[in-house]
Amino acid sequence: MTDKKRAQKGFSLIELLIVVAIILIIAAMAIPSLLRARISADEASAVGSLRAIHQAQISYQTMFPNVGFAPNLASLGGAAPCTPSPATACLLDNSLATASPGSGAKAGYVFQAIGQTPVNGVNTQYTAGASPLSYNNSGVRNFCNNEDGVIRYNPGSPGSTPVTNSAACLNFTVMQ
Repeated sequence: MTDKKRAQKGFSLIELLIVVAIILIIAAMAIPSLLRARISADEASAVGSLRAIHQAQISYQTMFPNVGFAPNLASLGGAAPCTPSPATACLLDNSLATASPGSGAKAGYVFQAIGQTPVNGVNTQYTAGASPLSYNNSGVRNFCNNEDGVIRYNPGSPGSTPVTNSAACLNFTVMQ
């Protein structure tokens, strides 16, 4: 007589362990790439925000020639409903205008913008800076620009703060 084989129902423990090991290996290869992609996205957002700050500073200077460039980042924003004034120009989204150290961040970066070099009470220059909120998680570079509109960067470091000094910003590398 022939032996009847038992029908196999399900997977053996060894087969399940092999599948789990393969999934873990794939995840271990993918996670660093995902983190680098997130850092790239946060840095691109920071550069875009600095460009928006530059456009807002140029508009502010045109709207309020007796002030010149905005004295700080908050002056470029304003809570809705916003009425334009030198203190709240309504030129930037308020989430970015209040994204300075101690009061918030946008896409993993903190921002500051300072009007500088007053001549007869009119700010003739400004510097805007951005630095990662969490170095090596949200970014690895600091960015800045000033009234020339050129975005510059330097390698960040843990605990770095946004550059608000024109001379320091000019020492950064120009973005290509």
